[in-house]
Amino acid sequence: MGIRKFLMEVLDDPQITMIVESKFMRYFWGDMMLVIVIILILIAILMKQFIQTGLVKPMREMNAAMQHIAAGDMDYKITNCYSGEVGEVFHNYEDMRRKLKESMEKTIDNEKKNRELVSNISHDLKTPITSIKGYVEGIMDGVADTPEKMDRYIKTIYNKANDMDRLINELTVYSHIDANRIPYNFHQINVAEYFNDCVEEVGLDLESKNIKLDFTNLVPSQTQVIADPEQMRRVINNIIGNSVKYLDKEEGIIEIRILDEIDSIRIEIEDNGKGINQKDLPNIFERFYRTDASRNSKQGGSGIGLSIVKKIIEDHGGYIWATSKEGEGTCIHFVLRKYEVENDE
Repeated sequence: MGIRKFLMEVLDDPQITMIVESKFMRYFWGDMMLVIVIILILIAILMKQFIQTGLVKPMREMNAAMQHIAAGDMDYKITNCYSGEVGEVFHNYEDMRRKLKESMEKTIDNEKKNRELVSNISHDLKTPITSIKGYVEGIMDGVADTPEKMDRYIKTIYNKANDMDRLINELTVYSHIDANRIPYNFHQINVAEYFNDCVEEVGLDLESKNIKLDFTNLVPSQTQVIADPEQMRRVINNIIGNSVKYLDKEEGIIEIRILDEIDSIRIEIEDNGKGINQKDLPNIFERFYRTDASRNSKQGGSGIGLSIVKKIIEDHGGYIWATSKEGEGTCIHFVLRKYEVENDE
């Protein structure tokens, strides 16, 4: 309406005004349509660019990354330079990749350790079996021709059979640990009475090996803990057995000390063996870890004894660690909470 009024005032002729107005509107709408088309083309170009950079390109990168994952390559990383939902997808992929890599490395490590365990067990079983066969053959061939020799041969066979039995028991416990199914039967245990019995039992065995055992109990006579007597005995036997393997002095000494720590007790089992290198010390409670990697070592060992000890102590709510000096010996410390008896007044 404003354009028409302007034309009428200027041209002062309604007919000419209508002609001019018609042409003007035709050109106007033509230009308007051209502008709209140009805008739509620009929008389409921008949308294509957005889809290309914001969706297609990251999806191609993600597809390439997933192909690497499918091929077992867990080291392939994608750079997250995106924001919003796409950036979140990239972040989740990277988190998934790291977890898959950790899981794969753990699986490979466990497989390697299991192969090492089979190799170690095969070696450790072969050694006593070979000895038993040798002594049995000696008896059959009449080499043990005196009562003293016969007695020594039979005792050796018995000891080697006990070594095999101990190893098989360790494997049984290990299988329970691996499935997290160690059977526990907890009781209130009087510390003094329990450890006196343990010391008496292991003392006889150590005496036969010419190893001196010292025992010190510094906790009150009524002190109690909640523990599984059988599994706790396994802890003590495994620690002492490990000490015996690495005693290198003419006079071997093992000390057991029970210390009072107000709300808990600390048990220390110390030997005067060859000790452990400081770099190995943090790892001795790991499964399959052996400070002496040589299978020619007479000590042998499956490398699972102390890992069993650690698992049992932790399942009792305690904790364990070791201190050692090379050439002087090793001390295993573990702590158990006291059981506080409520007094009825």
